[in-house]
Amino acid sequence: MSRERRLGLMLWPQPGLDAGFERGLWAEAQGYDDLWLADAEGLEDPLTLAAALGVACKKVRLCTGIVPVFNRPPPLLATAVVAAEARAPGRLVLGLGASTPNMIERWYGLHYDRPLTRVRETVELLRQVLAGGKTAYDGATLRSHGFQLKSRPSAPVPIVLGAIGGKMLELAGEVADGVLLNDFTPPDRLGYALERLDVGAKRAGRRVEDLEIIKRRALYFTDDDQAGLEYCRQHLAFYASAQQYQNVLLELGYRDAVEEARAGYATRDRLRITRAIGDDMVRRIFSFGDDAHCRALVAADFAAGVNSIVVSPQGDSAEAFARGAKAFAR
Repeated sequence: MSRERRLGLMLWPQPGLDAGFERGLWAEAQGYDDLWLADAEGLEDPLTLAAALGVACKKVRLCTGIVPVFNRPPPLLATAVVAAEARAPGRLVLGLGASTPNMIERWYGLHYDRPLTRVRETVELLRQVLAGGKTAYDGATLRSHGFQLKSRPSAPVPIVLGAIGGKMLELAGEVADGVLLNDFTPPDRLGYALERLDVGAKRAGRRVEDLEIIKRRALYFTDDDQAGLEYCRQHLAFYASAQQYQNVLLELGYRDAVEEARAGYATRDRLRITRAIGDDMVRRIFSFGDDAHCRALVAADFAAGVNSIVVSPQGDSAEAFARGAKAFAR
């Protein structure tokens, strides 16, 4: 299936960043195709924000990236989907994912158990609910009987899964309408991701070409190469604390770095953690540079077979976010 190329902007509604609702209005006026709404770090609820933007915006597609499957039971999540889609008919995309134990257990006080099964069952039950009938579902991690929506979405709501590892990529290929990749699928690993997606897609009688391949590109815009390297090193050191990301770094060939980072986290030695993250590792996984370089990275993603790019400007100031957003304004 031939797909149009889409360019999205990841909003980050945090005080002082100018990257929330008003930036979304600006992005539509500047020609962005999609707005991606994060569900992380105490930010505004993405489906609530999608409903508000749906009223104010008329063309842009509104996408959640990524709603954890453990936070809300599917019938409750479906009611939020209906409310948001009603304000943006045919323009809502539901991004789902397993998240991490740190978020689910430490932040939210919930159990993080059997994530692959939970993602699969959430998609299955959600589709049953959104179809409008009464639920009759008994899974290994979810069950629901007798729930029925009072109203349904005006159009099918595409479901995309956030995926990094092979098993989740295969699941996305099997049950979802698309996949959201991130920086831990560097360009040299895209082929592997597409292969795993195709394996899953074939289980459902289709091919990887039937899926929307989406990639979130975290981009740090800077004219100082060393400053960009150090900023992204700290960013990568943060991710190295999570088991899921450690597993991917192991697959990418960074066993010594992971073991050293683990030792640093065990002793709360931040300098040791940072030193474990080598320059080559940073440059392979995270992206930084001037405007022309960052645009070239996105162009290369499109050329490699990615259908939709989500630009996620990095930095701790409104000026940094604005520079990244303006670099791709049409």
